[in-house]
Amino acid sequence: MNAPTLDPAAADALRADLATWTVDSVEAVVGDRAMRALGREQVLPARLAARASSTPEATLTRLFLLGDTVPTRDLDAALPTATAEGAARAGLIDVDGDEARARVDLRPYATVGEGGESQWWVASDQGEAVTGRRLRDDHVLGIGGASLTLAGMTMRAPVGRVLDLGTGCGVQAMHASLHSRSVVATDISRRALAFTAFNQALNGIEGWDLREGSMLEPVAGEEFDLVVSNPPFVITPEGAPSFEYRASGVPGDGIVSSLVSTVGTVLAPGGVAQMLGNWEIHGESWSESLEAWLEASPVPLDAWVIERDQLDAAEYAETWLRDAGVTPERGRAEFESAYRAYLSDFDARGVRAVGFGMVLLRRPLSGMPTLRRLEQHEGPLQEPFGGYLVAAMAAHDRVASLTDDALLATAWTAAADVTREQYGPVLQADPSYILLRQGAGLGRSISMDTALAGFVGACDGELTAGQIAHALAALLDVDSARMIAGLVPAVRELVADGFLA
Repeated sequence: MNAPTLDPAAADALRADLATWTVDSVEAVVGDRAMRALGREQVLPARLAARASSTPEATLTRLFLLGDTVPTRDLDAALPTATAEGAARAGLIDVDGDEARARVDLRPYATVGEGGESQWWVASDQGEAVTGRRLRDDHVLGIGGASLTLAGMTMRAPVGRVLDLGTGCGVQAMHASLHSRSVVATDISRRALAFTAFNQALNGIEGWDLREGSMLEPVAGEEFDLVVSNPPFVITPEGAPSFEYRASGVPGDGIVSSLVSTVGTVLAPGGVAQMLGNWEIHGESWSESLEAWLEASPVPLDAWVIERDQLDAAEYAETWLRDAGVTPERGRAEFESAYRAYLSDFDARGVRAVGFGMVLLRRPLSGMPTLRRLEQHEGPLQEPFGGYLVAAMAAHDRVASLTDDALLATAWTAAADVTREQYGPVLQADPSYILLRQGAGLGRSISMDTALAGFVGACDGELTAGQIAHALAALLDVDSARMIAGLVPAVRELVADGFLA
């Protein structure tokens, strides 16, 4: 099946007809329970709710989002300008007599940025939950958890050129269009680029340069201020189901290794690359491979890697077989064969586990990198995470640029989201533990001793760090030089982590 296409007039007509079909209107049609079920890829509650309504929004929801067949007269009423006939010409539907059935998944999508709310419509291939069939090998994925995670973690500072590497249906390019002058979107899949072109036309977005090719090949020799990528990182041994959108054909974690090691070559000074990925863990250190990839980069880069999850070989196999619709219930022989392929491959190569997470790389504006942070965090990310990263990178740069004397001469204040918690027996005068906890970003918590707790408690923006340190030294009867020597690295860490501003 080919991807849908739109000429400018047809795009204008369809966009006008879809204006009232929004994320909110879909929720109004199907209700909260069905929306939660859709999040679990269960469409039945939404179908039952939508069939009880005859509004244009219900018709569009049934047809494009839930894969229901609808009467063409209802679709003509829902698309009074484009009409059912126009939707068929665009490749969105098939018409059989008086009934229409969608050929693609089309759904409203909304995001809120500094310029306010943006409302889009995104087309992709229909998912297995709607079709009940195994995905085609060149399936073009729509909006999912990974794409939403990447969109949420991307730093949205205004930039010049953006590269959306492995664009899929173009969701990241849409986000990038809100804060950049131009967007280059690449993909190895011609069908994916066709869907991206359709979504660009439907939403009336200008300034995209769509290029076919693998990884950085289509942009070799160019420079970008921001690179975003959800690469096809799923490790897929021979004998396991393979889909173009998630498997690169490169053995093991080679696709992520290649991207981490080479993306610096297309970053402009000050440019940032943000991507999702996974990495094989062979020894005790979860970050050993990542450290080697970073060292292999011909361009020295700042790096911040956050591992969000870690799966052993069996868990990894089960996760991606389930994602492919390969389960014991649908065919035990196929499932066990593919499962065995995963275990054999991982065991043969000594893969102990696979880590998942986020990678942020930055080419310094000048000088050498100052940030190398590889950490594990399994808790929830506080929203908006991209905004947190902007502030965190700025805080790192600020504190990295300060000498110890300048740090001590600065008046700091506790961040607005930070709280202090104390624990200990009821009858004990002093607490056994003092924790500092932040409500934004990574929601970090740190344990503090009496001196550090006293320092943070005095950070109200009035006194400098040096003044507070000297006062604490006198209060606790500690040598001032010793107090300062202990506090300076702790203050640097508190500022970099967002506890102090």
